[in-house]
Amino acid sequence: MSSTRAPEGCRSNLASRYYMLCDLNASWGIVLEALAGAGAVTTVVFMVALLALVGKVQDSNRRKMLPTQFLFLCGVLGLFGLTFAFIIRLDGATGPTRFFLFGVLFALCFSCLLVHAFNLTQLVRGRSSLSMLVTLGLALGFSLVQDVIAIEYVVLAMNRTNVDAFSELSAPRRNEDFVLLLIYVLLLMALTFVMASFTFCGPFTGWKIHGSHVYIAMLLSIAIWVAWISLLLVPSPGPEWDDTILSTALVANGWAFLFAYVGPEFRLLTNQREPTDYPLEDAFCKPQHMKPNQGMENRAYFEDDMYQGRGEIGDTLHAPYATHFQLQERTPQKDFSIPRAQARPSPYKGYEGRKEGS
Repeated sequence: MSSTRAPEGCRSNLASRYYMLCDLNASWGIVLEALAGAGAVTTVVFMVALLALVGKVQDSNRRKMLPTQFLFLCGVLGLFGLTFAFIIRLDGATGPTRFFLFGVLFALCFSCLLVHAFNLTQLVRGRSSLSMLVTLGLALGFSLVQDVIAIEYVVLAMNRTNVDAFSELSAPRRNEDFVLLLIYVLLLMALTFVMASFTFCGPFTGWKIHGSHVYIAMLLSIAIWVAWISLLLVPSPGPEWDDTILSTALVANGWAFLFAYVGPEFRLLTNQREPTDYPLEDAFCKPQHMKPNQGMENRAYFEDDMYQGRGEIGDTLHAPYATHFQLQERTPQKDFSIPRAQARPSPYKGYEGRKEGS
């Protein structure tokens, strides 16, 4: 009777696999359940707000990222939902769900951040970003690789034994398989972190703020993953703490995404387009790489090149884009004009006449 007795806080007719959702003696399940529920509600609010603000986004490059960011929010919502699969006891139903969705959802989130970071590396250097469909397609394409890996593992594991293969495996073997299944996700994480580091290299600093959001989110994710992998593979906590470790990692990483990336991005979503974030409009019209001319060059432009920079040395005044008749600085000439006739001064000038009495 004591083994089937419901713990404090649970109904008597509740199945034992759900005890951790309501057991007051093991409060970690209730705490994680509350945090996951609050995170799911917050994510839904962000998704609705994103749909409502689509028409108010003025910057075209920010608008291109909206579908990918909405897909990222779907992945974060899945992380909070998957937490309940780790709180519920491991069995034939929760085992395949854990092994399949854990890597798939994280691969989806990291793929969206990777594509966003790549777009920012283009914008921060004054180049054009990817289109909306290409960005969304790349994010889905990167995440589908983990889908294939997870499907193959789950199908092979279940065919090897039976439906309860995951619960029947020993704890060390199950944890090793779980981590090995996430090698591609670890690769995506490292690649996204490196790509986010490149967003700080460029003359257009306005986009570096977006890059810092991706960088901080990845930095927190790496710290969380190092912590839970270390705790999972080290036998000191014991196998009874495996579900607690994994569910805590899901909740912590989900909230890290919301605080470090989603929230700051929403603050900048409706900002006006800044001219300083883009190169000048005529910069794209200037020739970057000119093909060398194989024929005879125009003589006027050839003489322009010859006289370039000689204005300080010689006496030639260089006029750019002028004809081949260059302006010359002439020395003053002598006056060869015929002088005009001038009246000679009168000899009687100043004569007042004979004085009286002389």
